[in-house]
Amino acid sequence: MFVDKAKIKIKAGNGGDGAVSFHREKYVASGGPDGGNGGKGGDVIFVADDNFSSLIDFRYKRKYVAKNGENGGAKRCTGKSADDLIIRVPRGTVIRDAQSGRIMADISSDEPQVIARGGRGGKGNMNFASSTRQIPRFAKPGYPGEEYEVTLELKLIADVGLVGFPNVGKSTLISSVSAAKPKIANYHFTTLTPVLGVVKIDEERSFVMADIPGLIEGASDGVGLGHEFLRHVERCRLIVHVVDASGIEGRDPIEDFNIINSELENFSEELAQCPQILAANKCDMADEEQIERVRRFAEENDMPFFAISAATTQGTRELINIIAQELEKLPPVKAYEPEPISQEELEERALSNTRFEIEIEDGIYYVDAKWLEPIMRTINIDDYSSLQYFQQVLRRSGIIDKLEEMGVEEGATVNIMGFEFDYVR
Repeated sequence: MFVDKAKIKIKAGNGGDGAVSFHREKYVASGGPDGGNGGKGGDVIFVADDNFSSLIDFRYKRKYVAKNGENGGAKRCTGKSADDLIIRVPRGTVIRDAQSGRIMADISSDEPQVIARGGRGGKGNMNFASSTRQIPRFAKPGYPGEEYEVTLELKLIADVGLVGFPNVGKSTLISSVSAAKPKIANYHFTTLTPVLGVVKIDEERSFVMADIPGLIEGASDGVGLGHEFLRHVERCRLIVHVVDASGIEGRDPIEDFNIINSELENFSEELAQCPQILAANKCDMADEEQIERVRRFAEENDMPFFAISAATTQGTRELINIIAQELEKLPPVKAYEPEPISQEELEERALSNTRFEIEIEDGIYYVDAKWLEPIMRTINIDDYSSLQYFQQVLRRSGIIDKLEEMGVEEGATVNIMGFEFDYVR
């Protein structure tokens, strides 16, 4: 089964929490704080793997989570950083943020791409010792790893794309000039998935050709299979437009050419500007007048023309040679550059790290702020400096200001994620 689009959730690992610890050793008085820092969380990294040709695996597994960093330890020991999570995808996969549509990476080269970065480890209490605070009984939690919902979109990497109506002989052509073996039969939509074939010119030169199936009138609007597979033509440097010159199905090759080009333009104006070669196939069954008519049309549109018969290989070698020559003049296969994060997305991320809700029920102020959970794990309620640090966090995040705005009174009960205390101004 060929799957070229999928949506998954990825989550980088959280950083490990810093440790609260004090040095204890015989004959060493007042050893002082020695809690170590937490380790870094694992990154989520995407790499290209040529052994994959489809995104079908991502239809069955939708969530990928990297491991968290280990917590810090005593004796100033830093927690172990977590291993990165490697996700292998077919070469040519474009990764987008599902919410904004922003391109995050194009997995076309061999270079690994870090999509979600693991959180830094929190600092242990050894970092908070000072001349005025010699016994810090608190540490900082690890930072959360980045989390995204992303769409994976496979855009095949091919130098040349074969386009044309069903049953014009595209599959026969690619099978005759490469080692690709697509299903070939005399009915429409025989080819249900894109087919790649490597065409060798000589020992040192070759190019990749793709047979793009299912293009008919209305393909750009979702008719037939074209809506699903038009994206695979976008990277092509050159388009070979195959038409049926024989007219055995009662179709006009020039009309077919104009219809398919219209669909390409409706899908992408950039794609419509891609250089084209017109190949009139099945010329062994066509009359000379029809072939000459198509040839004149190609000349009027300043387009290279070849009369071929893919079934008998007539004219295919000449076509392949001219394709190779044209490719030498064209820029390399298109790669998609990552798009910068918009200001709106940056603000949304900042808000998500300090978002909270407060509800009043039976006179108790319930504060819901999930980002406070790791901080509360490192708070020692019996230590004044630790509680002072916690109060600073509440003040900086705006929770205290919101409580006062809601009319909280002295001595009122405040519940933060299950931890209750009396409010004191």
